[in-house]
Amino acid sequence: MVYYMPGEVTEKIPHREAELTPRQIVAELDKYIVGQRAAKRAVAIALRNRTRRLKLLPEMADEVAPKNIIMIGPTGVGKTEIARRLARLTSSPFIKVEASKYTEVGYVGRDVESMIRDLTELAVELVRSEKAAEIRQRATRNVEDRLLDLLLPPMDRPAPGSTSAVPSVDALEQHERTREKLRQQLRSGDLEERVLELEVRSSSFPAMRIFSNAGMEEMDVNLKDMMPGLFGNRSRKRRMMVAEAREHLLREEEEKLIDPDTVAKQAIKRVEESGIVFLDEIDKIAGRESGQGPDVSREGVQRDLLPIVEGTTASTKYGMVRTNHILFIASGAFHVSKPSDLIPELQGRFPIRVELDILTEQDFFRILKEPKNALTHQYVALMETEGIHLSFADDALETIARYAAEVNERTENIGARRLHTLMEKLLDEVSFAGGELEEKTLVIDAAYVQRMLSDVIRDQDLSRYIL
Repeated sequence: MVYYMPGEVTEKIPHREAELTPRQIVAELDKYIVGQRAAKRAVAIALRNRTRRLKLLPEMADEVAPKNIIMIGPTGVGKTEIARRLARLTSSPFIKVEASKYTEVGYVGRDVESMIRDLTELAVELVRSEKAAEIRQRATRNVEDRLLDLLLPPMDRPAPGSTSAVPSVDALEQHERTREKLRQQLRSGDLEERVLELEVRSSSFPAMRIFSNAGMEEMDVNLKDMMPGLFGNRSRKRRMMVAEAREHLLREEEEKLIDPDTVAKQAIKRVEESGIVFLDEIDKIAGRESGQGPDVSREGVQRDLLPIVEGTTASTKYGMVRTNHILFIASGAFHVSKPSDLIPELQGRFPIRVELDILTEQDFFRILKEPKNALTHQYVALMETEGIHLSFADDALETIARYAAEVNERTENIGARRLHTLMEKLLDEVSFAGGELEEKTLVIDAAYVQRMLSDVIRDQDLSRYIL
């Protein structure tokens, strides 16, 4: 299927975003995140609307603004995980930033445009890795030929008119047979520890640190990029094993076969059409000007954010990036402030508001049991590496879930992150002993959980420090 891109020739969307319906997106998120149906629906619709926009005629597509989202909820309920899984699901450039780390223009610190520069860097790496996968077979073949040339230099035929002896047909055939034997040995891994001499290009060029005019942000600059004609290609010979030489030559072949200008162009397009910025802790900068320094600074950061979210052109070292169609997902606990404390202009750029539910005891049980990346599955896999067969009974998971809910209620509510502290305390002895355990099969049941955790749970002062 062909999709119209604003102001450009039509082309196919290069990732999975075009294939997924909102229902499918929610189903995929359900595999990793328990509950939070409203938030999942909101991000699924926003993502699908971007795909729909790309099917419009260029004139209309350019007018359709992204439906940015504010997620409201306490820590540990899944706000970041929803956005991160969404980006991974669609191979979209994704970056998580904290709003509280930015400062108003004129103050020392990070300026808001740096998030677009960072997002573009990530997109370049994403596109470059995709290109490397496309040419991997060709690059591997070239590397194999170069390794063979190092192990067994080719027999040069004399130039016309030369007095050098011409290799006989038998010598050439023998050389070719030897070369094929070496090729088979290379492919089977028999020559990985053979030492050879390789000419290596030096990649160390003088670097300097400068300050950019946008927010006085420090940037590392390679002088080779600034003045490419000043530094020639330096090379030196190094002795290394075949395994190391293969990796080095593969990088060289990828550099030859991948056009950096094409990568940069596609990365910028990917950022502009499918980039996702997760703006965490937006509640920390909520507040109106009241004459005090911190309030002025918070409102200043909001006003600096406004053009980025609204749509502007940011400068990166790969070119100019339009932010008009980047999807922004903001989140915050909003314990002290509320979304209406943001400046009106910024509020208007986040039309979708979703409130995430506080996790209950039943949610904790499902989090431990259902997701593909559940903590219990992770610990089982970790212990399996040392021959320990670990399993969790349902009554154990119910007890852990109850304890997590109790501790969250009595102390700070840190959501699902409480399960991490409980599981570490629960499996402390098993993790410490590891392969030294005599009993290689261990079933964690309710009695085991109570023996390991009940004393800490009952002692409120102790649980405050340990859990």
